[in-house]
Amino acid sequence: MEALRQLITPTNRRITIAIPEEYANRQLEVIVRPLSPEEAPTRDNENKYDFSDLIGKLQWKGDALKEQQKLRDEWK
Repeated sequence: MEALRQLITPTNRRITIAIPEEYANRQLEVIVRPLSPEEAPTRDNENKYDFSDLIGKLQWKGDALKEQQKLRDEWK
């Protein structure tokens, strides 16, 4: 099953849904339902990415602590 899911917080009584090109000229089902507080995304679980597949891929040459301090000093 193909699905497009968007979690939005409308500020008025209108919403616009952009659909992928392959959905054009097809019959679509649109369901709008409010989320309960338990279902609503929180900052803790929103947009998390599993970086475990990247472990060991970066080969760093240099002193990481010096580079980090240099980046921090740019904001002083």
